[in-house]
Amino acid sequence: QVQTVESGGGLVQAGGSLRLSCAASGRSFTIYSMAWFRQAPGKEREFVASISWTTTSTYYVDSVKGRFTISRDNAKNTAYLQMNSLKPEDTAVYYCAAHRRAFEYYNGKPDMADFGSWGQGTQVTVSS
Repeated sequence: QVQTVESGGGLVQAGGSLRLSCAASGRSFTIYSMAWFRQAPGKEREFVASISWTTTSTYYVDSVKGRFTISRDNAKNTAYLQMNSLKPEDTAVYYCAAHRRAFEYYNGKPDMADFGSWGQGTQVTVSS
């Protein structure tokens, strides 16, 4: 099992930036696609972005396209989410997760059930 620990959240003003990190341990990080999800108060958890194990493919939900960038450093077993031009509606707890199956990536909005190894999340609060 991959264990994930998210960090980098905080309080930022609208228009600001944050970089989230997801440190992974356990089974081989390099052969699993990774994704970021978020959950706002009173709302269901939603997909934000994903990246293939090869690092060459990424996919974003429409609401963050052009503002967020997902990346990974396989040498450091770490995935990242660079968030720019933040908006109050980006306020949520952000989670990273690993795909349950190696060498699989869907270049579209994934099924959340395909991901596991959820961390505790990191809070992102954007003030207006």
